[in-house]
Amino acid sequence: MKLEEMKAKKAEYGLTLEMIAENSGVPLGTVQKIFGGATQTPRRQTMEAIEAVFLVEEAKRRKRRYDFLVPSSKEVREPVVNYSVAEKEKRYTIEDYYALPDDVRAELIDGKFYYMTAPATEHQLILGELHILFRQCADAHGLPCTVLFSPCDVWLDRDDYTMVQPDLLVICSDELGKKRIEGAPDFVLEILSDSTRDKDMTLKLYKYRNAGVREYWVVDPKKKVVIVHPFEKEDYIPEIYSFADMVPVHISKGECAIDFSKVEKQLKKFGW
Repeated sequence: MKLEEMKAKKAEYGLTLEMIAENSGVPLGTVQKIFGGATQTPRRQTMEAIEAVFLVEEAKRRKRRYDFLVPSSKEVREPVVNYSVAEKEKRYTIEDYYALPDDVRAELIDGKFYYMTAPATEHQLILGELHILFRQCADAHGLPCTVLFSPCDVWLDRDDYTMVQPDLLVICSDELGKKRIEGAPDFVLEILSDSTRDKDMTLKLYKYRNAGVREYWVVDPKKKVVIVHPFEKEDYIPEIYSFADMVPVHISKGECAIDFSKVEKQLKKFGW
């Protein structure tokens, strides 16, 4: 979607720059510069996040047109939308999440959408290698655990306001929903990127711990470190490992460890 088209839809939908910034996760100053013409060549990732706001609004309006269709009428009734301050602070729900277009990927956390673009090649290479290593480790020790990787919906709090997609997760039970994971996985791993760093290091850390995740790993490709949060330990201290280390999986009670030198080896093939 081109900028001029976004401007037209902004006026049509009655959206403010503040609302666009709030719902896209893009800083207000950046949004103002883009729509004001000060930024001539914004980043593709930024524009995709802003575009997703308009796609979500289109999906909501299509749903409203359906909901307000009266069988005895020949036309669709469109409700009057009051974009007030209260609308800016609206909490989106699981229903809004499932109404997103198929080509829009996002996480819903505490009623706020966090839009995601396609991950970098480096991210996917790390994720693919870790999925293999975790599977091999679980199989080698006969652990009753299933290893899954993103995109996979996790209804973390089983409430109406949160649905996340961890990069990698481990479920150590026989309960596995066909549509989504319901409740906290036993283990979660996130791979940092420029657009997800703050969310993964703070917001998701808080959400995972309070939801009952037993162990949380944060993999930082830039610094080539792994930060381990063994939530089950009382007054735990985060553990930091390098990509040269064997990183113990605490929920396996000492049986499993992930050899990150194998991840490093894959990255070195491409000079990363």
